[in-house]
Amino acid sequence: MTRIFVSILSIVTLVLAGSAFLQDYDLAKSIERGKDVYTANCIDCHMAGGIDPQGQYPPLAKSDYLQKSADSLIKVILHGQSGVVLVNGKKYDDQMLGEDFLNDAQIADVLNYIRNSWDNKFPVIIPQQVAALRK
Repeated sequence: MTRIFVSILSIVTLVLAGSAFLQDYDLAKSIERGKDVYTANCIDCHMAGGIDPQGQYPPLAKSDYLQKSADSLIKVILHGQSGVVLVNGKKYDDQMLGEDFLNDAQIADVLNYIRNSWDNKFPVIIPQQVAALRK
């Protein structure tokens, strides 16, 4: 019985410690840095407003695609994506190359920018989440 209690207490402690870190992560500063990463690496296709007016590339503004898990979105940045994707009810079939040359903080920052701009509102992504998925 004592082992179970100790195990539960350990899990609760880890969860609370992890959530405290997330609360301390400055989302506003991450978004600010992410805008610079976006401008340097994403704006040519996804445009300044998060929508390609020609409709070739999926929108990031008000995008239902961003509801995917943070891990899934991190993998898209790291490894790229090809094939048909459905975004806001429309099919897109173009290739996005991986941008694994960006460091973990840059990927977290650009995703925080995208996920919290243009009427999007999602929880913070931290560099440690990116590092855990980088292979």
